[in-house]
Amino acid sequence: MKSFGLFIHHKLRDSQRVFDLLDHLRQSYGYSFIGDCEQEDLLPDFVKCYDWGSGKLPRIDAILVFGGDGTILRAKKLALATGAPMLGINLGYLGFLSETTLSEIQSSLETLVKGKYKLLTRMLLDARVQRNKENVYHGLALNDAVIYKAATPRLINVRLFNNKRYIFDARCDGFIASTPTGSTAYSLAAGGPIIAPEMNALILSPINPHLLSVRPMVFQAQDKLMMRVYNMDEPACLQIDGVNSLYLEEQDEMHITASHQTVSFIKLSQRSFYRILRTKLHLGK
Repeated sequence: MKSFGLFIHHKLRDSQRVFDLLDHLRQSYGYSFIGDCEQEDLLPDFVKCYDWGSGKLPRIDAILVFGGDGTILRAKKLALATGAPMLGINLGYLGFLSETTLSEIQSSLETLVKGKYKLLTRMLLDARVQRNKENVYHGLALNDAVIYKAATPRLINVRLFNNKRYIFDARCDGFIASTPTGSTAYSLAAGGPIIAPEMNALILSPINPHLLSVRPMVFQAQDKLMMRVYNMDEPACLQIDGVNSLYLEEQDEMHITASHQTVSFIKLSQRSFYRILRTKLHLGK
């Protein structure tokens, strides 16, 4: 591996230290770094920037993502455009999706170049919104697709279906449709289960439901979920991986399935998912 894509947090702390380190690696080992043209103003001159959506890209062996989990979620578009795996360098807080830190980056890249790594594949959610039987939105989520009440102070009404079969109605602040990767994110904060990220499953977690009987549910990855909003006083909002993506209107339907596309993460260490839970979430303490 010699050619690395680069994606950074837009307010990267101590950015000069990061860039000095990358420049040292470039000069010492002949690594090349390629950035997204949308981040060109944030990156140093030795990083060549391209339009990652153009399809005219040089070969990229891996994508280095400097930031926290939110930065990795935004970098997924680069992984989808190139097929390259991501290596997260944690500069944030929990860093569930990150594999290394800034102080370890030189040794991590040396390990990577030697081929001493594994690739972990993660499923994505395919989220589509239909309005009057027409598709008005399509997006892919690595963590979650969320319907929430947005600006309205009132609860919203959501009707749930699985494989076109009615499940139940709920009055709540919203619903989180999550991947196993996202089970340790917003879904967990809403009371959802922790699921090993290697699994393929769909998770639905209510946000502050009015009835205690409305609980999180786990579905097979091949299922087709649908959430319909109704009796709305004001528009609700659809959020994909933490980004507001569409305002939902009366009777809009969000269809959730497992996407045929996936993204891959580079695994360098022997730390298990459960060790990360004990370290990051103090599980069992």
